[in-house]
Amino acid sequence: MGRAVLSCLIGSALWRIAALGIVLLGFAADSSIPVTAGASSLEARRQPMKFGWVACDPNCGAWISAVGIVTVDTPKDFEDFARDRNLGGATVVLDSSGGSVNDAITLGRRWRKLGLATTVGISVPAASPLGNRPRIDGNAYCESMCVFLLLSGQTRFVPEGARVRVHQIWMGDRAEDARAASYTAQDMSIVERDIGRLAKFTFEMGGTGDLLSLALSVPPWEDLHELSRAELRDTNLITTQAIADLLPGLGTAPAKTVASAGPKPVQDRFASQPAPATKTAEALPTGGTAPAQPGH
Repeated sequence: MGRAVLSCLIGSALWRIAALGIVLLGFAADSSIPVTAGASSLEARRQPMKFGWVACDPNCGAWISAVGIVTVDTPKDFEDFARDRNLGGATVVLDSSGGSVNDAITLGRRWRKLGLATTVGISVPAASPLGNRPRIDGNAYCESMCVFLLLSGQTRFVPEGARVRVHQIWMGDRAEDARAASYTAQDMSIVERDIGRLAKFTFEMGGTGDLLSLALSVPPWEDLHELSRAELRDTNLITTQAIADLLPGLGTAPAKTVASAGPKPVQDRFASQPAPATKTAEALPTGGTAPAQPGH
């Protein structure tokens, strides 16, 4: 069966990068910190999702860093990461441009089963007299299917400055010119099926119809819709106003400018992909202006 994906696509060069396959890089030691601030964060969330364990020294809390797009391999990559770790009740810090609908649903259900909490942010190092004390910079992106991963947290926090943005499910290989593309009855069946799966997941996770309504009202030829603080509350994407409810004793880094925070022209966000034989395509990220590509 094919799968519908959120159509946040930015360039054929990035598609070729994603097509090389997923490698869980992780970090060599549990105390390692992924430094993904500014422009480097933009590049990181364009790549297949990577997981890292970020710990303080001395023990002042720890969390899971999840950066990048969800692909067909991401649920397995998470299982590999989780092996031999006791992750029950841990917090996931997301910086992601979304990805595959069905694989994000699978991953989200796994996170809920583990009782994980979720938030949006970038892990950054911060030295102190006490040693290594990493912080979370709330100026990060959670877009398209990342929003539903955020919803899968048992407890959910979105810091000021985080960009939480949604749009429709679409056939990814026809997102460049969605209105002019042709669609078969099977294509429409795939989209309808996956909308149903997403709706079921949303209500299972405690989300509201408002979230689905907001997401499904934004076609691929328009800019993603950024949720306001009121909409974050109305959709049940946030369950607490304090990061301390997820990570006691941890603050967030001071606000700063995020690379490419402004709205992007449609042509910067969408590009065609080769359509696999199963009529499926993996979503590629947005959240920043794509670098110039030869021939584009």
